[in-house]
Amino acid sequence: MDPLIQLALMGLLSVAAAGLAWRAIRLKHRLEWSERDRRRAADELNRRLSELFSLQELSFILSGSLQLDRIVEQVVRYAMRFLDAQGALVALTLDGEAAGGAGAGREDRPLLQVTAADGTLAALAGRAIGADDPGLVVRSLGRERLELVRSSGGEPTRLVADVQADSAAAVPLRAHGVVVGTLVIANPRGGGFAAEDIRLLSTVATHAAIVIANARFFEMVRHAKEQWETAFDSLSEGIAVVDDAGRVRRANRSLAAMLGAPIPGVIGRELVEALVGTSPPLVDVLAAARAGDRVQPIVLRSTTLGRAIRVTAARIPAPGAGGTQDQSVVVLVEDVTDQQAMESHLIQSEKLAAVGQLVSGVAHELNNPLTSIAGLSEFLLEQKELGAKDRGHLRVIHEQADRAGRIVRNLLTFARKGPAEQAPVDLNDVIQRTLLLMSFDLTLKDIVVETELGTVPPVLGDRHALQQVVLNLLNNAAQAVTTNPPGRPQVIHLSTWFDDRVRLRVADTGPGIPDDVLPQLFTPFFTTKEPGQGTGLGLSITYSIVEAHGGRITVERPSDGGAAFLVDLPAAPAAAAAAPRKTPEPQAAPAVKRTILLVDDDPAVRRMVKALFGREGHSVEVARSGQHALDLARTRGYDLILADAQAPARDRLFVEQLVETQPDLRDRVLVGLGEVPPPAEKALARLGVRYVRKPFNLRDLRDEAARVWAAATLS
Repeated sequence: MDPLIQLALMGLLSVAAAGLAWRAIRLKHRLEWSERDRRRAADELNRRLSELFSLQELSFILSGSLQLDRIVEQVVRYAMRFLDAQGALVALTLDGEAAGGAGAGREDRPLLQVTAADGTLAALAGRAIGADDPGLVVRSLGRERLELVRSSGGEPTRLVADVQADSAAAVPLRAHGVVVGTLVIANPRGGGFAAEDIRLLSTVATHAAIVIANARFFEMVRHAKEQWETAFDSLSEGIAVVDDAGRVRRANRSLAAMLGAPIPGVIGRELVEALVGTSPPLVDVLAAARAGDRVQPIVLRSTTLGRAIRVTAARIPAPGAGGTQDQSVVVLVEDVTDQQAMESHLIQSEKLAAVGQLVSGVAHELNNPLTSIAGLSEFLLEQKELGAKDRGHLRVIHEQADRAGRIVRNLLTFARKGPAEQAPVDLNDVIQRTLLLMSFDLTLKDIVVETELGTVPPVLGDRHALQQVVLNLLNNAAQAVTTNPPGRPQVIHLSTWFDDRVRLRVADTGPGIPDDVLPQLFTPFFTTKEPGQGTGLGLSITYSIVEAHGGRITVERPSDGGAAFLVDLPAAPAAAAAAPRKTPEPQAAPAVKRTILLVDDDPAVRRMVKALFGREGHSVEVARSGQHALDLARTRGYDLILADAQAPARDRLFVEQLVETQPDLRDRVLVGLGEVPPPAEKALARLGVRYVRKPFNLRDLRDEAARVWAAATLS
């Protein structure tokens, strides 16, 4: 072969060999690069898989609980583990408020609370952070994204006012457009955050924010449910949720107590039947409520419960389909028995007040004429020269005037707003004395009286008025049992006891009180007796006296028949047991002429008083007015000053003016007391003068005058 050709071939082979070697080197490099990429990809894949598994593990743990404390603890623990950090915390906004403004206008109160913390930040757990704190925790709330802070120049980063870190990341926890808190990581591995760390932290924060928001929402719902159930069960009114068949699906404690069964025993019962048995009006109310109509409450008397109840109902709108699928209603049941009794009591009080004003005026106008008629007729009866026929006529006049006087006194007692006297009274002693007074009449009518008098403290009031209460109740009971058919016992039972008040109960075995009579029982002038047998004032006066003593009277209808009146009175204060002033007993008047000053504007009364005392040799001088009487009392000496209680002097009561200007005459004053307005009655009570009730008879007037003279003699 030609050497040149050979050389050329060798050159070509050398070039080819060099090219192959270069290609081999390049292929080797490519294979090496491919291996590194594969390894890098494998590492990245492994890292991503590890992150994915970690996030799945965190998601599984977080989804297994709705307890907020447990959730934030897990978030802190896993965030530290993912980033290999030295510390981490979760701080949540207080009261669930959005924190977009970083505390604008809220510098005076905490904005955040560290709900969980671990590692180097564990000491911050539970700490409240104010809106004016300059650290990263508060500052991060106003950011949209994760914020990284690295130390520069060797100066640490401030997380809160007094806690620092070399490197930190803070990401706001935002869910449903609202920032609920912040997640902070401090001092990660290597002193910095890689891109994948930031991505992972953002993913954890997003997931954690949603779970925390849901947990908070669950807490709110649970708290609201507890509040609703507490309110539902604590209401004093009965509440029931009733289905379209009228059966109770839910009930509160008050309704269960009203029905006398535990709550489980009420569920499933038919409400109308449980409350009132049969009641078409209540059925109509429930039907109207189911139809969505606005219903008015109705008041029913439940024989099943023995109570008066007010019932109202409203439909519960059902979700979806316009609220027409479910026809459940909520029913409110109120026990208004006591309320009705109180309303009846107030109505009765208003009736008595209105009638009392009328009675007061009428009684005042009748007092003076009756005083004259009774006094002059009694004065004439004392004349020895009267014939038997004239004496009989006068006796009738006197008896009828006395009867009218008793009626007037009853009217005045009825109209009086307070007890005339205030002294401790033994109620048991009043009862025993009243029974002694009525014993003959009760025995004559074959009425058995049973007593059960317990130990009771004194009551403060007017003994005579309280005796009238007992007398009226006994008379009513006696009249009731005398109408019993043969074979039914005629028994009156009196009992007293003391709990918080002094109680008196008068029960009888009579025919009882009809339903139509019961509402008018204490109405003035209402009576079921025959004409002429009663005035209809007995129970009205009893009611007024008891009320004036701060008490209350109610009527009961026992199941075995008859009627029972229950009186309760307040016990007298211990300091009220003061010794009463002794009143001198009237003595036989010595043969001494007395001088009497009479202050009364009624000519008939003046005539009667002058006739009475003039016949006995006394001198009676009549004052033209209260002012004239004051002038006479200053210039002349009188043994007795007999004055009408309402006689005026200088726009004041004459008696009040007299005692204040001349106190040495107080024991010589005798007041004719009829119907006196409350202010005047208080003034007279303060003065402590003696009085005689109008219309008075001669015996009363003589006796009181004798007491005045006896007191003057003793002094």
